[in-house]
Amino acid sequence: MKKFVFLVAIAIFGCKSDKAELPVQPSVATDSVTIIKPDQIEPAKEPPASNERFRDVVATKLSPDSFRVEGKAQVFEATFSWVVEDGHNELAQGFVTTSAGAPQWGTFSFVINVEKDRENSALNLIMFEESAKDGSRQHELFLPLY
Repeated sequence: MKKFVFLVAIAIFGCKSDKAELPVQPSVATDSVTIIKPDQIEPAKEPPASNERFRDVVATKLSPDSFRVEGKAQVFEATFSWVVEDGHNELAQGFVTTSAGAPQWGTFSFVINVEKDRENSALNLIMFEESAKDGSRQHELFLPLY
């Protein structure tokens, strides 16, 4: 009888614990690896580029060699120039007319067709306003083309 009382006492005191029991989370080990091919990777969305003369400029890749560039510009006589370079060479250049000239902000949208000289090179678009005084580049905005 003493053993019975002793076992009941242990059972009663053992069940009255002040500690809250945490639920047991089963862990699952996996041996598999997910392989993502380069053409399945979505490029990171870059925030719109801006400076004192260009606002909300975004470049969208249309094809491997074609990009649409859109945004707003506050430029003299509603015109600005652009150049695409790969760090070594200028691959394309041109100019764009916006919907309004300074002091207003005019909108623009244009398409650039450019091929890389080297497959692994990075293309950069440089938009700028030309100085009426000496033709130098002013207010350059650099935009990577992905």
